[in-house]
Formats: sequence, C-alpha cells, structure tokens
Amino acid sequence: MPAERAGRLGVGTIGAGRVGTVLASALAGAGHALTAISAVSDPSRERAAAMLPAVPVLPVPDVVERSELVLIAVPDGELESLVSGLAEAGVWQPGQLVLHTAARFGTGVLEPARRAGAIPLAVHPAMNFTGTSIDLTRLRGAWFAVTAPAPVLPIGQALVVEMGGEPFVVAEGDRVTYGEAIEIAVSFSTAIVDQASDLLEGIGVGRPGAVLASLVRTAIENSLARHDSGPLVDGVDGGSAGTIDGAGDDRPLGGAG
Repeated sequence: MPAERAGRLGVGTIGAGRVGTVLASALAGAGHALTAISAVSDPSRERAAAMLPAVPVLPVPDVVERSELVLIAVPDGELESLVSGLAEAGVWQPGQLVLHTAARFGTGVLEPARRAGAIPLAVHPAMNFTGTSIDLTRLRGAWFAVTAPAPVLPIGQALVVEMGGEPFVVAEGDRVTYGEAIEIAVSFSTAIVDQASDLLEGIGVGRPGAVLASLVRTAIENSLARHDSGPLVDGVDGGSAGTIDGAGDDRPLGGAG
C-alpha cells in the first residue's frame, strides 16, 4: 500500500455528533467529497442538516459502501461492536481507509475491518467540540494524536494537516494512557469550574462564569506553559510528527472531542 494517496477521497461519516460533523466539514473544506453521513437521533439529524446540508443521510452500511474514507465518530462504547458488526455483514472493502476518533483506542479496535482489507487509522483531535462552525476555526492549529501502521502513517498525518491541525504520533500501546490524560484534563477542569461557580452563586454572584473567566483562562495558560518549554516529541520541534515518549515530560495538549 503506498504511503500517499493522490487526489481527493469520497468521505463517509458514521455518527453525526459534535466531532463527526465538524471533521467531515473540515475534510470537505480541504476538497474531499462527502458521500453520506449516518444520523439516528433527532439532534444528530438536525446537526447534520445544519453543518452538512447537501450530504445525504443514509444507513451505516450504505455510508460505508459509498466511501473511500470512512470517518467513525461514535461514543467509545459503541465503536468495537460497530466495526465487528460491519465486518460480519461483509461491508468493509479492500483498500478502504477507516479512521476512528476515539482517544483511548489505537488501530487494534479496527482489526475486523483490517482483516477485510481496509486500512486502519486512529486520529483523535485534542479539542473540546461544540458541534458548530466555530470549531472549524478552532481546528486550525489544534493537535491531533495519530496512530497507524508505519506504512500508512503519512496518510493519517496528511489528513490532519488538511483539516488545519498539527499531527503528533502516539504509539499503539500508549493510546490507553493518552486517553486517560485527555479524560483527566477535560473532566477535572469542568468539575473545578462548576464547583467554583456554584460557590459564587451561593453568595449571590449573578454571573459566576464571567467573573471566573479571566482567572481560569490565565491559570490554565500558565500551567500549560510550564509543560511546554521543550520539544513536542523526541527532540523534534512542535509542528513536526514524532512519537511521544511515555516516560518523558511531553503532555497531550487541549481537551477531548
């Protein structure tokens, strides 16, 4: 399998959540053709209509069958059964790119698709999504963790660059640790802001979010700066791809999708 693909891809998206619709829109902005998207709930259908109005909403097998690149953006707990179920149904196609966005999984979860001849990619944007066009601006310069077999790693990195992001490589065996770091960053920061806001509301402060905004942002920025003084990966300056040394001082950046 060549390390690069020339031309544009037909992209199908499984999952019309906050992450899937935004990444699909970013890929469309890079010139790829959006073939279809799956959306089950009313909110997901509304989001798909708002973000991707010209893209047909189809059942999952039809999305896969139409696409050269399948973008899977579903909850972590649904990913494994989805991939294996489509394999059992004989839907995956040889040479097809299959990319999931779950933080804590590498490409192993895509093994049923790989056995059918598909090319597995695990790409996680370290960003907290709103599911609106605002995210398209935030993607520019956001960091994406990329995990893939070495021969096709450049494909995952190129897709990230096309979406406006900065790729960095996380080894297959390090994805669980990476996912844990992302979960901690999001859940703890959210919980702390909620707790502080509740205390301020309790003493009659009407807009605790506005009061805390500058304080929280600067505190987080200062903390992040303390962990951003060296190269991002193994002696390579930020913005270049490399493998995170799990025993070193590098830390994933940003929030979770």
